[in-house]
Amino acid sequence: MKSARRQHSARSSPSGELTELRARLADAEETLRAIRAGEVDAVVVAGKEGPKVFTLEGAEHAYRVLIESMNEGALTLTAGKMILYANQCFARMVKCPLEQVMGGSIRRFLSGEDQAKLRLFLKRADKSGSKIQVVLKAGDGSQIPAHMSVRALSKNGCKTAIFTMVVTDMTEARRTEELLRALTHRVVQAHEAERGQVALELHDNITQLICAVLVRIHTLSDKFSSRDGPSKKEVAKLRKMLGQTTQEVERISRYLRPSILDNLGLVAVLRETCAEFAERTGLCLKLDCVRLTARLPADAELALYRVLQEALRNVETHARARHVNVCLTRQGSLVQLVINDDGNGFDPVHPPDRPTGKGGLGLLGLRERMKMVGGRFNIKSVPGAGSSIEAQVPSGRAGGARMMESAETEFKSL
Repeated sequence: MKSARRQHSARSSPSGELTELRARLADAEETLRAIRAGEVDAVVVAGKEGPKVFTLEGAEHAYRVLIESMNEGALTLTAGKMILYANQCFARMVKCPLEQVMGGSIRRFLSGEDQAKLRLFLKRADKSGSKIQVVLKAGDGSQIPAHMSVRALSKNGCKTAIFTMVVTDMTEARRTEELLRALTHRVVQAHEAERGQVALELHDNITQLICAVLVRIHTLSDKFSSRDGPSKKEVAKLRKMLGQTTQEVERISRYLRPSILDNLGLVAVLRETCAEFAERTGLCLKLDCVRLTARLPADAELALYRVLQEALRNVETHARARHVNVCLTRQGSLVQLVINDDGNGFDPVHPPDRPTGKGGLGLLGLRERMKMVGGRFNIKSVPGAGSSIEAQVPSGRAGGARMMESAETEFKSL
């Protein structure tokens, strides 16, 4: 323990008094410097009633109470990863007695991969702090997903760096995320079922009614004589309009849920959709599809079809493109769909369907949909330089399907 002492001495002359004041001022400045540097545990002041000791415990007591009352782990580490200090919350998190935590290495609670990750972040950590995701190995063998926030302290003349760290247990957050994903999956399934029902009713009911009206109009037209020329022309126009209405209803029905997807598979529906888009918009669309020897899982085929739909909708609505390329390839166990256009591009952070950052869940919804089938979704775009949308799904049931089944099971258990 270092201490600073202030003593009274006799004053004999003005010059001696000035010398004494200078010495006391230098002593005070040195004391303040030592306190700020953490080199002083107590200050001893000599007085009429004898020396008094003023400890600095009261100054840091409030901070210790704050750290110990946190619902997050708090650590102080040396550059060698040794734990100088840990609060009770971190000890409970890793299920180890506090006395076994302090003085040990943080490495014992991390996997080899996370140790390397932490080593990198400690090198990069500065006063602004860094954040990493790790999995802690608890004393009972369990694993805890955690978020670490690291900050380097000022060395204050010390040769080795000191780091402070806040550790957040992400177990509940991960569980909530899985439950939300399972709920989203159910909502998507219900949405798709509803779209399929509407498509079926449009095709089987509305189309049939329109066809019946067309037959009646044709019969009515035959009853007009040659003197009813204007009326027959109006009936012909009406028949043409009803024919166009039938085609539009069929198009909407296919857009909601194309029966060709269920009957003939992904490649067939990609060809039909691209051909209809090129004919309707007049854009130059090139389609290149690999031959798939086996059908993909139904949910994976539907997810890729929805990606194509959304990409073509964005091209038609926002891109002002002249050329579109659609390519379906197979890379090992993955099937990849890529849609490129030479349009005006956009900022992926603020897609065109939500220019103000509010509303519009098209591209965001696709990203979540691809996660549900164990796939990946990526957007590459630069304003003025076109865009590229990529989607990948596993070619079999392994991967995303099992992950979603696990999340569904946990959701049902609530």
